[in-house]
Amino acid sequence: MEDNTNKLDMEELWEDDLLRRYPEEGTKAKADYRNYDDPARDTVRTFYRMNHTYQTYAFVQEKKNDFLQFDKRKMTLWEAVEFLNTLIDDSDPDIDLDQTQHLLQTSEAMRADGQPDWFVLTGFLHDLGKVLCLFGEPQWAVVGDTFPVGCQFSDAIVYPEFFKYNPDHDHVVYRTKYGVYEPNCGLDNVQLSWGHDEYLYHILKDYLPEPALYMIRYHSFYAQHREGAYDHLMSAHDHQLFEWVKKFNPYDLYSKSPVPPNVTELRPYYEDLAAKYLPDTLAF
Repeated sequence: MEDNTNKLDMEELWEDDLLRRYPEEGTKAKADYRNYDDPARDTVRTFYRMNHTYQTYAFVQEKKNDFLQFDKRKMTLWEAVEFLNTLIDDSDPDIDLDQTQHLLQTSEAMRADGQPDWFVLTGFLHDLGKVLCLFGEPQWAVVGDTFPVGCQFSDAIVYPEFFKYNPDHDHVVYRTKYGVYEPNCGLDNVQLSWGHDEYLYHILKDYLPEPALYMIRYHSFYAQHREGAYDHLMSAHDHQLFEWVKKFNPYDLYSKSPVPPNVTELRPYYEDLAAKYLPDTLAF
């Protein structure tokens, strides 16, 4: 089922909703970040109703079988970033930045803090999987909080009441605490809902350090890295690596600014950095 809301509107609304749920430490909820009225909040609820209804175990397998063939398009990193720029939303009421500038704000905040170069590159790359929108994917299968499928849905997931519409909700196996998994089996053995995180992880998994891959794969898994809802599936190794996810998260949520980075000046640095870790072209 396809919805008609502008894809960038939904991405911005999701990010605004995250800021309301997880305000920066020591501040009030970021209500002033974007001035949306109640209908916008209804849009977020509608988004999650669809997301929670259609993100089933079978759906995730179907999407992996399709997109992990990596036969949609081959691009250099900068071609992929510029391709993502076609998602520019002229209706954004707060900020008039393209996707390159959004990515650079995150990575430049990391660089200013002296983070390792692979960490900075990860900040620049982390949302690149949103090209799924440009391959015709509905937004509920691209953005939004991620969560395990194939086991019981946690009440810690945003809008858990909508899972009652999901066919897996009453499945004899999937409705149980562990579902198809074993206790503390490790997240690499767990299927998460489909979206830009999982997609980009598989594109880059042969090239970046493991902490970077955890940051990419799990940065939208708020039910765990903010709520601790799936400790029973996590391994000790997962817990260790999630410290990097938690370190990454503030840059993802709180680095947005109306001041645009100078893309022309910064591009050579990021092209050189990408060349250190990535092949000349990436298959999407």
